[in-house]
Amino acid sequence: HAQKLGITRSVGRTGICYDNAWAESFNGTLKNERVYRTEYPTRDHACFDITRYIELRYNTRRLHSTLGYRTPNEVEEAWHTANIAA
Repeated sequence: HAQKLGITRSVGRTGICYDNAWAESFNGTLKNERVYRTEYPTRDHACFDITRYIELRYNTRRLHSTLGYRTPNEVEEAWHTANIAA
């Protein structure tokens, strides 16, 4: 089913953390930079605020050392330019 949807399933074995390292890093950053600094009156407010943080800060302005000190949006745009132009 995953293959039909174009999804690559996890290749890690049980107890191997490297497969989820990027997700754990992102979750830690999100919590430290936004969630722990904000009081959310409702679940809807939290969803809106976290989405806004990801789309307007994390993906567009936050530089990542593993991406050559570029933003996720810059890396994605470069990938599309290189692969669509070919």
